[in-house]
Amino acid sequence: MSNYLNELFSLEGKTAVVIGGTGELCGAMAEGLAGAGAEVVLVGRSEEKAAARLEKLHRFHGKSYFESCEVGDAEQRKELLERVLKKSGQVDILVNGAGVNSPTPFFEISEEELDRILDINFKSLFACCQVFGKYFVERGQGGSIINVGSMSGVIPLSRVFTYSATKAAVHNLSKNLAREWATQNIRVNTLVPGFFPAEQNRKVLTPERVQQIMGHTPMKRFGEARELVGATLLLASDAGSFITGAEILVDGGYAAMTI
Repeated sequence: MSNYLNELFSLEGKTAVVIGGTGELCGAMAEGLAGAGAEVVLVGRSEEKAAARLEKLHRFHGKSYFESCEVGDAEQRKELLERVLKKSGQVDILVNGAGVNSPTPFFEISEEELDRILDINFKSLFACCQVFGKYFVERGQGGSIINVGSMSGVIPLSRVFTYSATKAAVHNLSKNLAREWATQNIRVNTLVPGFFPAEQNRKVLTPERVQQIMGHTPMKRFGEARELVGATLLLASDAGSFITGAEILVDGGYAAMTI
């Protein structure tokens, strides 16, 4: 049984690019990919954050490495793919996980703030799908794109208007790309975390907010970053070979709760 499972979920010989991999959630996802045998490229802006994460990755795969990239910059996106292909020879898995949140009340959201969050959460992800998707199409050997969505992209949440709107766009884009590339064995799915106390949402987790979340979560707790690994490996590996255009919820039952 163990050999069967190892083969089903194995990522040996694969290269995974994890954008946002220096953060808590995508960092845990990156560790899972490395643990399954993939060479992982952590993409972010902080080499200091990457160093701590790479130390953990190297326990699984010694060749994993960091690439600095401002994914909002078109030239840097193109250069990122070129650098990875030069070092690793291929890309098989793309995780798009860069994102920012904001609790600004609706009537106080400036155009500048809206543009900034649109740029990071949606436009840069859209563009990375273009760059890496074109590579997957031209290579002709398939690939897996995992876009990190949000519960707010499934069920509207209060106080995070810009974040919710951009994540809903990510969910929609993922389904459209899944349709577009399905016959070429390029799978595009959305991994949807429930409530995880990550960097980008800690500032909105007031005691009142936490109480509301727990009241709407059947498991009565936050998720832990490591709990995203199982879904990540399913979507990245041959175990999920017939899964595309899906929203995989890892939410402790949040989406199943009403009153």
